[in-house]
Amino acid sequence: MDFTFNEEQTMIQDQVEQFVQKEYDWETRQELSNSDLGFGADNWKTFAELGWLGIAISEDNGGFGGSSIETMLIMEEFGKGLVVEPFLETIVMSSGLLDQHGTDEQKSEVIGSVINGEMHLALAYAEPQSRFNLSDVVTEAKVDNDNFIINGFKSVVMNGPSANKFIISARTSGKQLEKKGISLFLVDSDITGLTKADYKTVDGRKASDLSLENVSVPSECLIGAMDEGFNILDESIDRSILAISAEAVGAMEVLYKTTVEYTKTREQFGTPIGKFQVLQHRMVDMFMEYEQCKSLLYMATMKNEEGAPDAKKAISGLKYQVGKAGKFVGQQAVQLHGGMGVTDELNVGHYFKRLTTIGTIFGNADYHLKQYTSL
Repeated sequence: MDFTFNEEQTMIQDQVEQFVQKEYDWETRQELSNSDLGFGADNWKTFAELGWLGIAISEDNGGFGGSSIETMLIMEEFGKGLVVEPFLETIVMSSGLLDQHGTDEQKSEVIGSVINGEMHLALAYAEPQSRFNLSDVVTEAKVDNDNFIINGFKSVVMNGPSANKFIISARTSGKQLEKKGISLFLVDSDITGLTKADYKTVDGRKASDLSLENVSVPSECLIGAMDEGFNILDESIDRSILAISAEAVGAMEVLYKTTVEYTKTREQFGTPIGKFQVLQHRMVDMFMEYEQCKSLLYMATMKNEEGAPDAKKAISGLKYQVGKAGKFVGQQAVQLHGGMGVTDELNVGHYFKRLTTIGTIFGNADYHLKQYTSL
């Protein structure tokens, strides 16, 4: 495989890297995370002006026709700065889904506004009982003349507090665990019958739980064919796993490099602890875990982009490794920094929190190990 990035991809990577280094220092990131909005509205406008919000959207729908590779590059740099702006939630999880499967009316209504930075989206697919099984859906949508009546509950909807519209999965036929019978709906956040419970997550972001009580939506809100939404949702989650794994790779790079630098200055018994061979071995192990994740990320991204028959297997293998490596790298970084590694003032503990969350989103290591072996 050729892992060389073309000129445009290199330019995008450099552009995002410069933004994170110049505009996203640690104090700024913490202020944004602790604000009422939870991220920077001005930063989101900047993303739109620089074209980042439209990179992965097809040219037919007003985007730049990029691929998962460009998304990977952006997310990896975002991971280095622990960027809290909802690029994953609005662009990767939701806009990509509409770009490929939405109706012309839905695309014209939503995608242009998203690319311009005027609209936020969120994908509401998880339920309390579903764990990581996308087909475990009990939220119901029943046909009522030309409308659908939706009743149910959606949990941990990332970017829920800021979303103008939700993409909601609901069962229109079949039994609870069946893949066939799931449909997707584009629903306004202020629609009658939908209530949100907003909260901050452990990694400094925001999410919502949605309660839907007799929410009536017109048939035009249906995304794709009725009863055939599972495959659409599955494709979106696969792309999202690649994106969030790239973010994890960026975070792991910062953690191991920060730890190496710290051990060069922290002295014990009159000697920098970085000179102790046992700690050198541990930091080499951190580096190796990071490198394995990065290699798997490139492989899985390219396989998915090329439509390889074993792409899904590669994605599960990547998510397993990210979950395992993120835990190891985070734990070692915290321990080697000592007690200050878990303080709120130091960024190390926050990187570990984000890696821990990433390890669980879209399926933890155990889940994806089972998926990998079954494939």
